[in-house]
Amino acid sequence: MAVMLMLAATLLLPSCNRHGYDDSIKLEFSTDTLMFDTVFTTVTSITRHFTVKNPGKDPVKLDIFLAGASGAGNSYYSINVNGRAGTEFHDVEIPGRDSIFVFVKVNINPTNQNTPYLITDSVVFFNTNRRQSVQLVAFGQDAHFIVADHGGSMPYKIVAHEHEVVHWTNDKPWVIYGWAAVDSLGKLIIDPGTRVYVHGGGIWVYRYGSIHVNGTVDQPVTIRGDHLESFFDADYAQWDRILINEGTEDNLIENAIISHAAIGLEIDILEEFLGNKTVVNNTIIQNNKMYGVLGHAANLEMNNCQVSNNGQYSIAMHVGNYKLNHVTVSNFFSMPARKTPAVLLANYYEVPTINAAGEYGSIYMIGDVNLECNNSIIYGNRDGNEFAYSKSNDAALSYVFRNSIVRRDEMDASFVNCWDRDPKFVSNYGQDCNLQENSPAIDAGLTNLGILTDLKGRARNGTPDLGAYEYYPTR
Repeated sequence: MAVMLMLAATLLLPSCNRHGYDDSIKLEFSTDTLMFDTVFTTVTSITRHFTVKNPGKDPVKLDIFLAGASGAGNSYYSINVNGRAGTEFHDVEIPGRDSIFVFVKVNINPTNQNTPYLITDSVVFFNTNRRQSVQLVAFGQDAHFIVADHGGSMPYKIVAHEHEVVHWTNDKPWVIYGWAAVDSLGKLIIDPGTRVYVHGGGIWVYRYGSIHVNGTVDQPVTIRGDHLESFFDADYAQWDRILINEGTEDNLIENAIISHAAIGLEIDILEEFLGNKTVVNNTIIQNNKMYGVLGHAANLEMNNCQVSNNGQYSIAMHVGNYKLNHVTVSNFFSMPARKTPAVLLANYYEVPTINAAGEYGSIYMIGDVNLECNNSIIYGNRDGNEFAYSKSNDAALSYVFRNSIVRRDEMDASFVNCWDRDPKFVSNYGQDCNLQENSPAIDAGLTNLGILTDLKGRARNGTPDLGAYEYYPTR
């Protein structure tokens, strides 16, 4: 019994190695993110610091290094620990109940067009049993920077407050670190030609807020991740999404290019359906990790849009009312191979929950769903159906396709003048969804939709072509 008591007492002692160092200690930092929030116009460097505290009574021994400089990598930052400058330090000792300073210097050349708008890295602190880090963020080029100043699971900064109308102009890019939030009764207007680069978060239009993206054919609005180098072209989740909650004013996205997010555009209610509509015209939504467009109890209309190369569903519509006119869905995503159809319709969706005890669960929201699809193309590289539906018996599900190309094994009476044929895009994997001269989509559309131009602003003829692009011979 005495031996067992001694063993139990030993197990309750702190995890100290034979040299007296505590390998289990959790360090305390003066900040979790060190911001260099100055916009530089000339080549310069700046130094800031933070403190690292050992709250335990025993000393701790650490390896400290810059994550971006580990291995063969490079970093815009350098650090100084205990009077030594570099990027990597071993066996750094912090005595019990003591602290050290870590000085961080960033070197920036804003005149170099290859300098990122946001320069990020982290200082890593590693011992045998624990890895912790402090994030580093600096502004690399001149831009409008939106930096989250509210914490939580969705760190955000309000960019349009209640009863406030805010314009984002195209004088220089807008760079978002976290979420740019439009508050209730606020409105965000994004002007033609504006470039929006997002790091990690997105644009969040909170309930009763609204957004108008006012691109033009010649000056589209670009919303994408902040990694602009071609090396990151295959990084399909650089930011989260554009998230629009319910409201009473319609939302408009016109002539935009939305790419490299987890979800390009999500329309989702928080509490109740309020009847407003989101209209998306002449827009390309592509190269997104999960969904191109996701609707939960939404009222969505899309005209002259291309939705392509999305990792799961290009368009997923759960509960609500949806209309697609002259929409091209081309999903040839192959990294990895897709197991889901390009387009999904369902009269239910799952909502995650958490109870008072912190336990996670989910509930299902069930409601009627209706889809009307005209003069459109739904095609991809998945064997079998590229349009599928999932139905609960507790609500209605209805759809009608008119004059459309749909890759599908069987078509019921809801497919009117529809065909399962190769639309013959110029390039499937290159995402050039213009039509070849022998495409069956040419002159196959309804004539009464009132859509007189295509995504490129070109006139449609008397019998329009299917999809977002009217065929024009290549000269």
